Amino acid sequence: MAGPAFRAAAVRVRTPASSGNVGPGFDAFGLALGLYDDVVVRVADSGLHIDIAGEGSDTLPRDERHLLVRSLRATFDLLGGQPRGLEVVCANRIPHGRGLGSSSAAICAGITAARAVTIGGDAKLDDAAMLELAAEIEGHPDNVAACLLGGFTISWTEGGAARAIRMDAADSIVPVVFVPGKPVLTETARGLLPRTVPHVDAAVNTGRAALLVEAVTRRPELLLPATEDRLHQEYRAPSMPESAALVERLRADGVPAVISGAGPTVLALTQSGEADKVARLAGDEWAANRLSMDSAGASVLPLTPARTE
Repeated sequence: MAGPAFRAAAVRVRTPASSGNVGPGFDAFGLALGLYDDVVVRVADSGLHIDIAGEGSDTLPRDERHLLVRSLRATFDLLGGQPRGLEVVCANRIPHGRGLGSSSAAICAGITAARAVTIGGDAKLDDAAMLELAAEIEGHPDNVAACLLGGFTISWTEGGAARAIRMDAADSIVPVVFVPGKPVLTETARGLLPRTVPHVDAAVNTGRAALLVEAVTRRPELLLPATEDRLHQEYRAPSMPESAALVERLRADGVPAVISGAGPTVLALTQSGEADKVARLAGDEWAANRLSMDSAGASVLPLTPARTE
């Protein structure tokens, strides 16, 4: 049986940052944010060449261990076979190890690029299968769902496969992220979670998660109570005390703030006209960035030189 055919031209993929959990939606809710990694992939005659600029350029492997390459390879296997060679150029802007979905962005970029560079790839690997593969590689679907679909996503696992739905966030919500200088490993943060939680805390989170859907999509004035969490943030606080303190301080000032994903970045969901003021509330040790909501998700774009600024 003949293997797949590949396009001679390179493809360019853009993937957004994402924030998982959004407070009470542990491993289920995700927000796509307007901060992007760009990847250019071209099928070559032989070998593997990787060029990395921006985040991780000094630390990421430039061989088959690279998460993006592993995602490319896994996708090519599903599409029928591997190309003879690959050239990969990465322009990374999403901070690594900060709870902004950098690994999900790499995974989704690899899957999207492999499908795009394979002739007939769309027919062989539909969007649902892309999500399933991305969640399998990542280990949970919340960030990859937001990265692939854009917007505000709710994800779950059914019959062993990841599923997700996408909704538009209210236009008035402006995300502000407070990024600390030091990372926290997701494995470290997850290792602090207890095996069981009090029933009353689970009940509170159920109500808050349901309310958060309404708050994010239609009634942002409810974001402060809707972002209350009792399942994970308190337990993870010892690994990121400065982040936990900032969340507490912002919330005391009426700002809906949460730990972004596994942290240590803090995400504040502000209203139009308040974002700049909120961004100034943290100290100099935080890189405060006002972002937009991403609505497109992982996208194949016209090929232009990728830049990191």
